Amino acid sequence: MRSRSLLRTIFGVLLLTLPALAGVQTKALEYEHAGTKLVGFLAWDDAKATEKTPQPAVVVCPEWWGCNEYAHERAKKLAELGYVALAIDVYGAGKTTKDPKEATAWSGEVYGNPELGRGRARAGYDALLRQPQVDKTRVAAIGYCMGGTVALELARTGADLRAIVAFHTSKLTSLVKPEDNAKITAMITVCHGQDDAFVNPDEITGFHAEMKAAKRTYQFLSYSGAVHSFTNKSADSFGIPGVAYDATADALSWEHMRAAFALAFVKGAKR
Repeated sequence: MRSRSLLRTIFGVLLLTLPALAGVQTKALEYEHAGTKLVGFLAWDDAKATEKTPQPAVVVCPEWWGCNEYAHERAKKLAELGYVALAIDVYGAGKTTKDPKEATAWSGEVYGNPELGRGRARAGYDALLRQPQVDKTRVAAIGYCMGGTVALELARTGADLRAIVAFHTSKLTSLVKPEDNAKITAMITVCHGQDDAFVNPDEITGFHAEMKAAKRTYQFLSYSGAVHSFTNKSADSFGIPGVAYDATADALSWEHMRAAFALAFVKGAKR
């Protein structure tokens, strides 16, 4: 009996001294913009992304609910693919909401003050680039709903991005001035629900016109039958008409994102 007890003790000590198993790691990441504390969510796979083997990185711009669990899950999914992902905080103090009225008010501040939104997105981008496991030459940004707009506006600041993927984004044209599109360095992919009533047809026409005028490399993908927020499995619970999850559009758009990244992160890829 004493020998069994001794073996268990030795085994326990060995477990404690073994290095932690590598895999997806996460942590809250605090940073600032103009004196406002922002709290993002960082995810990476420490078996792939290290200081010695830095990996491509992705800025994740959340829906109008804020940097919530959905944004966190997307960051973790990107980490599983080998990317270092930061879901950014646009509202400050990491605040989130489930109330559409509150989300409308908060997002209205971002839409109404584009330079604020751009500044907070840029602060998140800079915070991500400060991480030692990030390959600073290969960075992309994605965004959902309002976050798609934030990702595009980040690109319009001239941030050195290789790819932008905007999912079910209502506002696609520049919030400041069309000339800012000339600053975009990224290949752009827009993933649009064909039946999304939240997107004005004139907005789509205007986006095409802006991209052509600026001679940007982009693609606009439309998924039949999909409506607003088609990537969010919780969308049906929001109780908002015209908002629903679409498993097919979700899967297709994710694969289109992966393909866009694979192309954009290749050396010499056209941007």
